Amino acid sequence: MLRPVLACLILAAPAHAEGLLVTADIAPVQSLVTLVLGEAGEAATLLPQGDSAHHLSLRPSQARALTEADIVIWTGPALMPSLGEALQMLAPDTPRLTLQDVPGTLALPYRDAEDFGGHDHADDHEHGDEHSHDEAAKDEAGHDVHDHAGGIDSHLWLSPDNARLWLNAIAAALAEQDPGNAATFRANAEAARALVDQAAAEAAASLAPVAGLPLAVDHDAFQYFEAHFGLTVIGAISDSEAAPAGPATLAALRDRVAEAKPVCVLVEPDARPGLIEAIGAAGLPRATLDPLGSDLEPGADLYPALIRAMANRIAACATGS
Repeated sequence: MLRPVLACLILAAPAHAEGLLVTADIAPVQSLVTLVLGEAGEAATLLPQGDSAHHLSLRPSQARALTEADIVIWTGPALMPSLGEALQMLAPDTPRLTLQDVPGTLALPYRDAEDFGGHDHADDHEHGDEHSHDEAAKDEAGHDVHDHAGGIDSHLWLSPDNARLWLNAIAAALAEQDPGNAATFRANAEAARALVDQAAAEAAASLAPVAGLPLAVDHDAFQYFEAHFGLTVIGAISDSEAAPAGPATLAALRDRVAEAKPVCVLVEPDARPGLIEAIGAAGLPRATLDPLGSDLEPGADLYPALIRAMANRIAACATGS
């Protein structure tokens, strides 16, 4: 019963002759921006539904979205190095908020095959720690951000804690562009945090029966979700940048699957059945997850819906319910 009440707390801004035009990189970020922006403008999503965030190639319409925006809000060069280069070339003077650089953001290290099951989260870091995101992502021009040494997992939005933190940063960034609506943005961010908290609490309840059960994944895109909700993943077919594993890694993962006996394989919509078969998981139940929420209705409600949907699908797959 709380959900409609919380949604109503997102305030309508005072009438505006021309609202802010915001460009967000991916649908989950656009959802968070829309929650904060309310009726004070419009937030567009740069990446079309179904496209890969790791291999962005700008179309003319996307280039226009960058040049016409009042502000660009993006995850950062860890996810889209080519977007950093495009911003430098096409819109060098356009204000931007790079979410991976927001102080306090949880940034988990890039995970190699041997890190599964033995990763010490004491090595996890937040922005401002000794190892900065700039060391992982070099710069916003996107120079070799996929050199894995010291790099970070780019799927930062799948941590509800990061989303909560970013809502404040989004409100502050929007207020710089539209000071007259600063109070509205702050109030909307507070209401949006309540929505994220509620979604995370419901997801935690759904995932309670999954605690300790071994899972496998085809694409290592869910580390932040795993960490937040205490899931156990024994290995991944492709790394966090969607690069497929080599024969030796697949063989090792096949042995791990045989030993750990995962109860479910988390797959993305474009998962390749042959690779799942190659690790001896062809007969296992599968939960289809899209970290970008491409199968969900875009807009303000997408982020909370994404957290709930992922949890519900994992729980149903792992428990056979």
